[in-house]
Amino acid sequence: MADDTYLGLDIGTSAVKAVLVDADQRVQASTGQGYAVDYPRPGWAEQPPSRWWQAVEAAMADLRRQAPVALGKVAGIGLSGQMHGLVLQDARGEVLRPAILWNDARAQAECGELTRRLPRLGEITGIGAMPAFWPAKLAWLARHEPEVMARVRYLLLPKDQVRWQLCGERFTDCCDAAGTQLLDQASRQWSPEVLAACAVDPAWLPGLVEGSVQAGRLCPELARRWGLRKGVVIAGGAGDVAAGALGIGAIDEGSAFLTLGTSSQLFVATPGYRPAPERALHAFAHALPGRWFQMAALLNGASALSWAAGLMGVTIEEALARAEVRGGRPESLLFLPYLNGERTPHDDPAARGVLFGLTPASDVGEVTRAVLSGVGYSLREAMGVIEGAGTPIERLAAMGGGTRSDLWLQLLADILERPLVRYRDSEAGPAFGAARLARLAVSGESPDTVCRTPEVDRVFAPSADAGHHAAHYARFRRLYRVLKPEFSAAMTSPRG
Repeated sequence: MADDTYLGLDIGTSAVKAVLVDADQRVQASTGQGYAVDYPRPGWAEQPPSRWWQAVEAAMADLRRQAPVALGKVAGIGLSGQMHGLVLQDARGEVLRPAILWNDARAQAECGELTRRLPRLGEITGIGAMPAFWPAKLAWLARHEPEVMARVRYLLLPKDQVRWQLCGERFTDCCDAAGTQLLDQASRQWSPEVLAACAVDPAWLPGLVEGSVQAGRLCPELARRWGLRKGVVIAGGAGDVAAGALGIGAIDEGSAFLTLGTSSQLFVATPGYRPAPERALHAFAHALPGRWFQMAALLNGASALSWAAGLMGVTIEEALARAEVRGGRPESLLFLPYLNGERTPHDDPAARGVLFGLTPASDVGEVTRAVLSGVGYSLREAMGVIEGAGTPIERLAAMGGGTRSDLWLQLLADILERPLVRYRDSEAGPAFGAARLARLAVSGESPDTVCRTPEVDRVFAPSADAGHHAAHYARFRRLYRVLKPEFSAAMTSPRG
């Protein structure tokens, strides 16, 4: 109906973000409800799923305060969320332990065992064995927490844990399923070969659907409490990156963008499955049927800026303001942004952040510029991986919280030597894409009609300073190569 609205919920690493979108695809209300990540040991990252649900409840209460009439017209809910997280449920649906997140590196040893057991793993699943994915995590749990694994009856991704609480159904979409590393990407079905190699009972897994179809209806009690209609459709949804792609219309071959969220990604849509696991390049099912994407996944993004600002005792806005006055050319200070290790291109969970070249004259502005540039140099490496796999990139869209900074986007345009496009409401990102999936699930419209490119806010073209980054980028790459043995030694050394 012309007055229907659609709700997008993004279950992110640091917050639930919610947007309410009308039939003309205008955002009627939005909110974000934050929460913490737990790091109980070096290299570990966990969250109790109860935090996600508490944030969903708070987000819905906030939307009801902002736009009660529009909320009452919601016809569909779309879900997106942080990928790779592992939620374990028992036979009653009770969560057995905190979810193990995408940036958790505890299962590195198990990766080598998986590769030896199933050499075709990368060919089947679009990426080689890494600690982020379910096979390695499940192998670690079987070894270190057998009492937990003995009680497992269901495995869910973060957004699908929320779906279960919304409607009592256990489904996932092909895109988010791709990030488990249990999916045969070409056929978009659970892989019997991988399940057997990982000792995963198929009955543990959620049902598979495409992201743009119905996968549940909101339970009546929640509809009543939140002020929604009865029978609201819940769409299959998507992993956060693919949902963000739908939000900016990146669904056709060659459509490319980068994200500046907690982590960073560089994404290119493809019409077919194009694996390149030897390059640590992800080849996954897209959120729409018959479409795939290639993605370079970086474990560090705008979170590096947040960390640096907090360490220096300033706000992010103040840090950026001080960096702005230092001009456009690169500084002598170098920053390796590997606070959470790194995936593409290094596949190195032991890598760590490094601030190199400090002097008594180093100040907040110089450190901030080094952090911004370090993330940019990582993205440049990622771009080289994708183009080296035969997918050229001529221009990029940009989305995520980091896109608020004109300084950062101009710096990235210079480092990447590509134009960067920022769209209106680009910060809404995955939640807006999830709302589009909700509309598709309700209306059955063509994705080409719904997933249109938004209005351009600004284009950042490479400036005259672009060429000055080449030497600093080369030093950045050398610094990682020199320090890599030290990272590995630090990871394996005894801790006092």
